[in-house]
Amino acid sequence: MLQAFINIFRIPELRNRVFFTLGMLIIYRMGFWVPVLGVDQTVLADAADKAAQGGTAFGRIVQFASVFSGGDLAQSTIFGLGIMPYITASIIFQLLQSVLPALQELKKEGASGQQKITEWTRYTTVGLCIFQGWMWLTYMKTQGLVTPQFAEGGTSGLLFYVTGLVSLTAGSLFLMWLGEQIDKHGIGNGVSMILTAGILARMPSAVQWVIEHFNRSTTSVEASQIGLVGVLLLAAGFVVVTAGAIIITVAQRRIPIQQAKLTRGRKVYGGQRHYLPLRVNHAGVMPIIFASSIMIFPSAIFEWMSSRAIAVDGSGTGWWAGITTFLAANFAVGKYPYIVVEIMMIYFFSYFWTTVQFSPDEMSKQLKEHGSFIPGLRPGPRTAEYLETVMERITYVGAGFLAVIAVIPTFVNQQLGIPFFVSQFLGGTGLLIVVSVSLDLVQRLEANLLMRNYAGFLAAGTDRAGPRVRSARG
Repeated sequence: MLQAFINIFRIPELRNRVFFTLGMLIIYRMGFWVPVLGVDQTVLADAADKAAQGGTAFGRIVQFASVFSGGDLAQSTIFGLGIMPYITASIIFQLLQSVLPALQELKKEGASGQQKITEWTRYTTVGLCIFQGWMWLTYMKTQGLVTPQFAEGGTSGLLFYVTGLVSLTAGSLFLMWLGEQIDKHGIGNGVSMILTAGILARMPSAVQWVIEHFNRSTTSVEASQIGLVGVLLLAAGFVVVTAGAIIITVAQRRIPIQQAKLTRGRKVYGGQRHYLPLRVNHAGVMPIIFASSIMIFPSAIFEWMSSRAIAVDGSGTGWWAGITTFLAANFAVGKYPYIVVEIMMIYFFSYFWTTVQFSPDEMSKQLKEHGSFIPGLRPGPRTAEYLETVMERITYVGAGFLAVIAVIPTFVNQQLGIPFFVSQFLGGTGLLIVVSVSLDLVQRLEANLLMRNYAGFLAAGTDRAGPRVRSARG
């Protein structure tokens, strides 16, 4: 492992790509020191901490946006919206490509069509940045999170909105540009690397919380502290969940594929046996993203309705106040109805996203055109039906794993009293993103090393003949 890591820096091209990627990520983190004009950062940070500890709707929105965007709304900086608008626009066009014939035709045109779709995605990103930025600035102004000189209306209020929208939009577009530069001149997927850097940047604060609240005593531990057994359980849980995430991410259902034999003269071509790999977790992290984003709204709406009903009723004993209070209490994060509905949403979006991305008819057609078939099955509709059945079964397993991963942080937060910014590293979308991006990065480095006859991270260190693989310089 150490030798493979050293080999990365022996290859000039690969070394330059790694350093370029690190430089772009450093620039990305430097943007969090540039605040938005007119926002009281101290008051905003205090409000976000109190909301997160109290489990309010505002706290959940801040935590959700921080994990999925790569930004941090608790620090209203120029990168506050993060890369989330671009990701949202990309997801929208991926879904539209499966339902709009015009986009399907553009996709079939190759590079030129993809360039046109990318252009439309960028325009949509600008619109989403303006909309999300306006909502966030309006919320901060109504909650008194703006400095006094910009809190009033008139010219100062207009200046606050103009500068805020320009700053947040320019910050998100700059992050989109950084991601594209990493794709061209760096290593790994640019947007995914930015997301991973934003998630890992919160790990030191989680470790610091564990250190500050650690109590060596094994007999009496206060509610706000964590003992030795708790630390060991956290460490063991992190290792087990991470290992499970890696296994389910790379897990495949291999379907045997037989290539038809072709006789030309006295020679026989083809006849090789291959495998068609179907990923168990074909949908990736998208089901958790959709389910988590949708589940924010019922809890926030019920919480708002409950507060309004109590304010109108006064005593809070009316039937409408009772119903809204009951719904707000049962759909709070960590409650049984909330978890059940979230698991159902994860299963639904797992099958939905797999249906959108996986086309058994198209795959069956491609196998037939290349002269390949599944042993025991006729090419065409019978093969497509078999592939659809297999995908439905393995998607059930993958969705179950995603549901467990999504519930673990909430369970640890509610049952053990550990803050969410610590428990999120035991599961959830953040962990899946980090695992997926890390595996993709290792595979890219592995390919570059093996292409130049270097032993990679996954190599055993010896070739099949026995002697150690020698490094080729240059």
